[in-house]
Amino acid sequence: MRRRHFLTTATLGGLAASLPASVLAADTAGLPNLAAKAVPIGREERMARIAKAKELMRANDIGALLIEPGSSLIYFTGVEWWRSERLTAAVLTREGEVAIVTPFFEEPSVRETLGVPADVLTWNEDENPLAAVAAWLGKRGLARGRIGVEETVRYFAVDGLQKAMPGASVVNGAPVVRGCRMHKSAAEIALMQVANDITVAAYRHTAPRIEAGMTPADIGAIMRAATVALGGASEFELILLGEASAYPHGSGKPQAVRDGEVVLMDCGAAVHGYQSDISRTFVYGKATARQRQVWDEMRKGQDVAFAAAKIGTPAGQVDDAVRAFYQNLGWGPGYRLPGTSHRTGHGIGLDGHEPVNLVHGETVKLAPGMCFSNEPGIYIPGEFGIRIEDCFHMTERGPEWFSEPPPSIDQPFG
Repeated sequence: MRRRHFLTTATLGGLAASLPASVLAADTAGLPNLAAKAVPIGREERMARIAKAKELMRANDIGALLIEPGSSLIYFTGVEWWRSERLTAAVLTREGEVAIVTPFFEEPSVRETLGVPADVLTWNEDENPLAAVAAWLGKRGLARGRIGVEETVRYFAVDGLQKAMPGASVVNGAPVVRGCRMHKSAAEIALMQVANDITVAAYRHTAPRIEAGMTPADIGAIMRAATVALGGASEFELILLGEASAYPHGSGKPQAVRDGEVVLMDCGAAVHGYQSDISRTFVYGKATARQRQVWDEMRKGQDVAFAAAKIGTPAGQVDDAVRAFYQNLGWGPGYRLPGTSHRTGHGIGLDGHEPVNLVHGETVKLAPGMCFSNEPGIYIPGEFGIRIEDCFHMTERGPEWFSEPPPSIDQPFG
């Protein structure tokens, strides 16, 4: 198939409009598997995480920590499971011991992904899983004191734990979980870098295939196919066209690519669970002076945020710096529209959105290993929005990009 190269001009062209999006989505021959050599998190690193959690539990006077299925369960134990009315959970103690509680008939399946030494506590359908947890903790002298729960644990589990351990106080385990997960290791950052490389490459594959008349679903299908071909797991493809780009998470109204209108793409991939989140905005056809102005000002907002992200700076001050810059340009003030109605950025790792955020009032100080999106979009209701998003990670020297922001509206993919 003859391909038209994506030209670094204001005009975005592609393959003949007569080709259906399904054909374009299948056109991934020759894309390299960028994740082929990515190294998954292993037992040694998970044991180091448990050791850190152990120290944080002691520092916060927490005897044990309960974690339900989700990213934190994967983070500490490797167990990949889902949440249902039948409780599967992990329990970590301040001595570094680990137990997994799960239905009897699920034990073989749960063990398939268990990546650390652990006691497996099984329960039958007529038994109370929290009673098993209470008994296990009681044998370790933890029937009283403070038992932490990961902050997304559901109420029925919290309530059941409290009833099964009436002598204990159930408390928020966020100081332990956040204290571990907010600070990424070199291995985690390496996986996130691969995920970002895949998303950038997928964008460059998708851009020349965009044609007038395409819908968000058409464009998303091409991006998704490229992401998978490049070795990533597709996390999301949010495509906002024309006026829909003025609303950060879009509109339910019918949309199609039209000459002279904004195309906003917000897409992410995962590699061994670790995620990317990159947004690009451009104009299909020739950009107007107003579209160029807003794009340039929004892009400078990214630079303001990046410059403000210094080790030891409260995360909220990064957001404050951007809003002060935008207000001087006439946007806002604060979170008002037209302007930036959402935070400057969010934490990212195993979850696309995780603590902490670059948002006004956040007092947590930036430290090495923290990872954030940088996306202070500018939105004009009824017209269009511009969002450019790249993620960075904090080093001892300051922030470093996972993906380089684009140089101009005419070169939206670098």
